[in-house]
Amino acid sequence: MKTPAKTRDRHRSRLFAALALATLAACAPAPVSAYAKGKPPPNPIYWGAQIGPQFTGEQAPWDMNAVSAFERLTKKPPSLISFSSPFADCDEGGNCILNNFPTTPLENVRQHGSIPFFSWSSSNGEGSVQPAFQLSKVINGTYDAYIRTFAERSKEWGHPYFLRFNWEMNGFWFPWSDGVNGNKSGEFVTAWRHVHDIFTSAGATNATWVWCPNVDFTRNLTPLNQLYPGNAYVDWTCLDGFNWGKTANSAGWQNFNQIFHSTYKRVLKIAPDKPMVIGEVASDDRGGSKPNWIKNLLRIIPANYRRVRGVIWYDEKDQGMHWPIESSKGATNAFAKGISRSVYAPNQFSELTVAGPIQPLPW
Repeated sequence: MKTPAKTRDRHRSRLFAALALATLAACAPAPVSAYAKGKPPPNPIYWGAQIGPQFTGEQAPWDMNAVSAFERLTKKPPSLISFSSPFADCDEGGNCILNNFPTTPLENVRQHGSIPFFSWSSSNGEGSVQPAFQLSKVINGTYDAYIRTFAERSKEWGHPYFLRFNWEMNGFWFPWSDGVNGNKSGEFVTAWRHVHDIFTSAGATNATWVWCPNVDFTRNLTPLNQLYPGNAYVDWTCLDGFNWGKTANSAGWQNFNQIFHSTYKRVLKIAPDKPMVIGEVASDDRGGSKPNWIKNLLRIIPANYRRVRGVIWYDEKDQGMHWPIESSKGATNAFAKGISRSVYAPNQFSELTVAGPIQPLPW
């Protein structure tokens, strides 16, 4: 969705190690025996939010008071906290400072008992035309030393986190998409594999790689299957999508199925064995009932989208849209009621350890 947040950290195997039994017991929904024969129970789901600065003047997780304010609305602490950072911050003169591995916000999330969901982009965070961050420069080694140091700091920190790298690559609004910013066809996949290989060589296996296209839209630049780096390079798939409501340049009021279903099916064909997370989702409140939209979202995901094992609400004020759950009392209450179900796991993951990618919550 929006351009990545500026990092504050400079001032801003593949085998699953079992979760602690107490954690699993606390997170699991009702026993399988409680459900009718022949009807599978809903899968347990990680849930969380990307929480903007509207609560305290600073984004989570740099300011964990923003998380506390959000939790006063949801009545339940999230198992995922999402945030983002570009490779670099640049001034108007083109002078750039490369951003450090965000140890402090990651540790803030872990200490809270949540799992970090960190979005990292090969960009300076501003605009789709960034010649200094063309994919060819990532591929040819221009940023290798930076990426390797970043990976080494990841290994040094050592705790598991989701790494959503260069998301919404099938769009035209970010500088890392094929066909944008001077990028050539196929360079997205090559750049992804190059960065992933550096992490592997550095031993940074605590990063769980999330491949996250946007839902279908009319200006796809490259077929989605041509943007998939391959099963060896992706741990979780992902989708971003929004109900823009009856606002300028929108398709009108759309429910969750209308927005997600077709792309969900396409992703399942590309990577049928990968768990999926909804990386960004929200609804505006103009043109329909946002409380009912939220109620449907939180009901339909565990019931009908069974590969989805995580969902993140985009709780930011952005582009003049009314995304946050606090946009109305009805929306707040609908979200709190929906997320109160035991299928949505709370924050009991401070001691989570894995030997490889984070796995979906088991029974």
